[in-house]
Amino acid sequence: MTIIEQFIRDGDRLFRWRSYFPLALVPVIVAGVVASPAVFSTPGAERSWEVFSVAVALAGLAMRVVAVGTAPAGTSERSTVNPRASELRSSGVYSIVRHPLYVANGLMALGIALFPGVWYLPPIVLLGSLLYYERIAAREERFLEEQFGPAFRTWADRVPALIPRASGWLPSSTPMSWRQVLRGEFHGLLTVTASVFVVDVVQVRVRSGAWAPDPVWAWTFLVTGLMFVVARTLKKTTRVLHT
Repeated sequence: MTIIEQFIRDGDRLFRWRSYFPLALVPVIVAGVVASPAVFSTPGAERSWEVFSVAVALAGLAMRVVAVGTAPAGTSERSTVNPRASELRSSGVYSIVRHPLYVANGLMALGIALFPGVWYLPPIVLLGSLLYYERIAAREERFLEEQFGPAFRTWADRVPALIPRASGWLPSSTPMSWRQVLRGEFHGLLTVTASVFVVDVVQVRVRSGAWAPDPVWAWTFLVTGLMFVVARTLKKTTRVLHT
């Protein structure tokens, strides 16, 4: 079996868990927090770093929002069994990078890894993200090549796989749908805030021996948790978010 064939086989196994990879890294990050001393000299410096870290994670979430909100019917689905595509997406974010959703997930994981300020956590998370998503991407690209043939190869020659190239931007052929975003991505913000909250709780516990989380991140988690409940309820019990 060739390496690329092994990548594709591994991608089949990993495909169903692709949206939960940032959460899977939280135990690794927590272990790093427990094993490392405080690294910031002042509370202001720590707060600035935390805000920057959350901004990185939210940048990833924003990329997911754009990709999902401009998805034509039958594309960017949340299937956990097999990739599906009613058409080849080549405009919008797909005109600057071939796998924006995986780049976005990697940014979300990186932001969470940056949060505690432990120097070796971001490289570990970046490497883990690359090893994880490149296999799923290989599986999807084999599927897209079989589905769309020359059109896929032309697009793949023009658009980079994982490092966005802004110079190739083409406006999205599909208008933005916020209902589609809320229906498909209402869990994304909670993923970020819950992860940050957990890391912060552990950090405070290790340093002071008390269960006293930072009120900023505790309230952020609470508010986004309520937003999650509202969005999920609307999705499950009404047609408000129907597209």
